Order: sequence, then C-alpha cells, then structure tokens
Amino acid sequence: MSNRILTSLAGLALLSAPAAAQQVERQTIPGDRIAIYDLAGQVRIEGSTGKDVVVEIARGGKDQAELKVLRGQVETMPGFETLRVIFQADVISYPKLGRGGRTEQSVRDDGTFGNDGNSNRGRGWRSGRRVMIGGSNDGPEAWADLKITIPVGRLVDVNLGVGDIAITNVDGHLTVDASSGPVTARGTKGSLSIDTGSGTVSVTDAQGDVSVNTGSGEVELTTFRGTTLSIDAGSGSVSATAVTAESINVETGSGDIVLSGISSPDVTLDTGSGAVDLDLASDVDQLAVDTGSGAVTLHVPDNVGASIDIEAGSGGVESDIPLEVTRWGSDRVTGRIGDGKGRIVVETGSGRVKIVKRGK
Repeated sequence: MSNRILTSLAGLALLSAPAAAQQVERQTIPGDRIAIYDLAGQVRIEGSTGKDVVVEIARGGKDQAELKVLRGQVETMPGFETLRVIFQADVISYPKLGRGGRTEQSVRDDGTFGNDGNSNRGRGWRSGRRVMIGGSNDGPEAWADLKITIPVGRLVDVNLGVGDIAITNVDGHLTVDASSGPVTARGTKGSLSIDTGSGTVSVTDAQGDVSVNTGSGEVELTTFRGTTLSIDAGSGSVSATAVTAESINVETGSGDIVLSGISSPDVTLDTGSGAVDLDLASDVDQLAVDTGSGAVTLHVPDNVGASIDIEAGSGGVESDIPLEVTRWGSDRVTGRIGDGKGRIVVETGSGRVKIVKRGK
C-alpha cells in the first residue's frame, strides 16, 4: 500500500472519529424541586445515592451545535430549579421518528412546555410557538439524550417532546410527561406519575402511588404494592398482575381491562368499549365495573361477601357460585354473596356478565 493511500486513510479516520463520538455535558442541579425539559431524545432516569440531581446531556445530529442548555428558575415553574434544552428552530428533524413520523409541541419562550394545567407543574401552557418535530423534514437535525440521576426524596418533573423514557430504581416523587413515545419504569418507590400522548407504558415492581395517563397505547403493570393505582388510557388495553393497593381506578375509552391477582378494598373499572376480566385475590368493600360494550368476568375468592347489582343490557348474567337472589331477570340480577358486607355493581351495555370462583 502506498504512502499516499495510508495518508488518506489516516485522514478519514481523523475526520470520522469526532462525528461518531457524542460529547457529554454534566450538569449538577441542587434543590428539592427540579424540572427538566427536552424536545427530542432518549431519556434515562435512575436513582442515586448522591446529594443532588445530576443530568448528563449527549447532543446528537449534524446540527447539534444549535442546541442550548439553560438553567435557573423561570416564571412558568415557580419554586423549581430547571434545566431546559433549547431548540431554536420551529421545525426539527429527529430521524429516530422514522419517515413520515411527526408531532407538534407548543413551546413557551423560556423553553418549558406541557399541557396538563396543573399549577404545580407550570402555568400558561397555551402560550408559545408551535414546534414541529419530524422523522424526515427540512429542519435542523438535532436532539439531546439525557441521563438523569435522582437522590432519594426529590421531587422531579421530566418533560420530553419525542423519544422514549426509561426509569430505574427511583425513590422519590417523579413525574414524567412525553408528547409521543414509550415509557418503562422498574423498581420505583414513592409517587410516580406518567403521562404520554401516544405510546405504550410498562411499570414493574413499583411501590407507593402510581398514576398513568396515555392518549393512545397499551398499559402493562406487574407487581405493585402501595396506596393508590390510577390508570387512564384513551385508546389501548390495560393489564395488571399482582397488585395490592388501598384503591384502584382503571379507565379506558376503548380496550380490554385484564387484572390478575388483585387485592384492594376499593376497585373501579370503566371501559367505553372492551371486555373486563378481573381476578380478585381478596374480598372487596366496593367494586364498580362499567363497560359500554364488552363481556365482564369476575373471578372471586371463597371469602367474598357483598351485595350485588348487575345489569347487562344484552348478554345476560351467569354465576357458578351461591347467590342469595332478590331479583333475577334476563338483564339484571340483585342480591348478595356471603355476608353481604361489601358492594359489587356491574353495568354493561352489551356483553355477558359472569361470576366464577377464583381459579376457574
């Protein structure tokens, strides 16, 4: 090989090395209340034994130099220390969205965004410029991947426009809000609130309080022990296994609800269109199930005791456990099971209702 070719190859290696490497910037954010904003990228959130919240920022894309990182308190998030990744363009290219993928986000002048209207999470969300993020468009190609480490007990609010969020072993008060993208969480303690406009949500081994809200996308929860569990899915099925809570509320506009190994005195399930399959591991004080269309199956333990009021618009009622019936019609059954101390109310517009012994 000639010296000229060797020199050329060496030059190519020098040129490609900086392009392949992502420069990582480290930001330490003191305080007990932290808010973080990023319009596009992957976000990894982990628990830590440190003193402060730490954010590692890895810029990406050929136009990454256009990104700015700002710190400090802002008027729209009073009482919070903030970190904001600023995308200055109104059109942004994020190739990981794929060809044809796009979403729009309203961004305030200070770089904050979010639309839940909760005063603890910001004010004036309707103001600001519209930013379009697409998988392939004419805008600058730029994104910022974040790794966030959180000490025990902190209140942290993470906001992402487009991308995916993964949470591991966080013990505190964590709120994550993504306009578009999946969210996974494992080993969390304290309070966890997840809100995504579109994207699947998976939560495993959680303790404390969990709230999940997704406009469209499946929700899956495995092993939860805590006070309250609240799940709201506009479109998408909801499944949960091994849940112990003081209260459980699950609502979906369209999609099945399948819950197994549930221990809670207070359970409310509501789906506009979809079947409900509930496996109760313990007795209940209050159980309410409402479905516009879809069959309902209740698997109940031997010690269940409740008054029952079941209404099935079409489909009928079926039970293979002893009932003390006060009314039995083609579309409605009232009466009681066991000691009758609790209350079970089931209503379905169309679909059969079955009460079966647990294990069947």
